[in-house]
Amino acid sequence: MQKLNFPEYSFRFKNSENKVLIFDEIRKKFVVLTPEEWVRQHVVKFLLEEKKYPKSYINVEKNIKINGLTKRYDIVVFNPNGSIFLLVECKAPEVSITQNVFDQIARYNLKLNAQYLMVTNGLNNYFCQMDFENEKYIFLKELPLFTL
Repeated sequence: MQKLNFPEYSFRFKNSENKVLIFDEIRKKFVVLTPEEWVRQHVVKFLLEEKKYPKSYINVEKNIKINGLTKRYDIVVFNPNGSIFLLVECKAPEVSITQNVFDQIARYNLKLNAQYLMVTNGLNNYFCQMDFENEKYIFLKELPLFTL
């Protein structure tokens, strides 16, 4: 798999039915290693190891209903009170981060109301804080540390 713009992490892999699987610490199971999953697993490690976000507050790939359609977010980090601290949208490295990607995470966030957003293809990482009052993103150099 391609080198990404994250620190080096160690992962558990296995082969099954001619597919490579990677272990997801959050879902506690092996999942098929696709380019997007490679990015998602790097983000999980980044949130746990660099940002020290508690594992118990992180959700990966859950369904949400938006305008009657079932969608699936990549990663959410909850606050202790159950509100959403961070929403992450992961794309495969070959997928450019365009306005469409920001529109997608914005649609999800209309439902989820996360304080922070992260959009990444593993090569380019964008961090934003939501300004709900003025309905805009404030771009940040990095995500804040998680505080309880």
